[in-house]
Amino acid sequence: MKLRTQLDALLDEYRQRLHDSLDGLTEEEARARLVPSKTTLLGLLKHVTYVEGVWFDEAVTGRSYKEIGIASTPTRSFTLTRTDTIASVRADHRARCEVSRANTAGLDLDDVVRGRGGRYVWQLYLQMLRELAHHMGHADILREQLLAARKGKSQSV
Repeated sequence: MKLRTQLDALLDEYRQRLHDSLDGLTEEEARARLVPSKTTLLGLLKHVTYVEGVWFDEAVTGRSYKEIGIASTPTRSFTLTRTDTIASVRADHRARCEVSRANTAGLDLDDVVRGRGGRYVWQLYLQMLRELAHHMGHADILREQLLAARKGKSQSV
């Protein structure tokens, strides 16, 4: 199997696992702040949608954050609005991943893109994999806490 095929498969696996981390949760659970930062499960998916825009849109196309339609900073990318729901954030994430796939489809790993300074495409892939793996760890822990709290509530009733 070619390296590019393996990298694409790993990206898609992490993307799907982050998407699926919200399965079966209520809107309240998805928004629950279990740590002092803005990190929530719903916020994590919103943040990785931003990260996709940075590395597989801005870095490839040179478009600005405003043109892409993403937050102006990483911190702001975690911010949830009243209209953000599990369904809407998931839909935004799926759409952003499709744009990422389209933007990189015609590129080889050794091609250089200049949207965020000169970088090889393989560097973008490694950055995205690092981001997704890092946030997948956060998502696993937050989901475990939410499910444990839910189990504790049902046992005390």
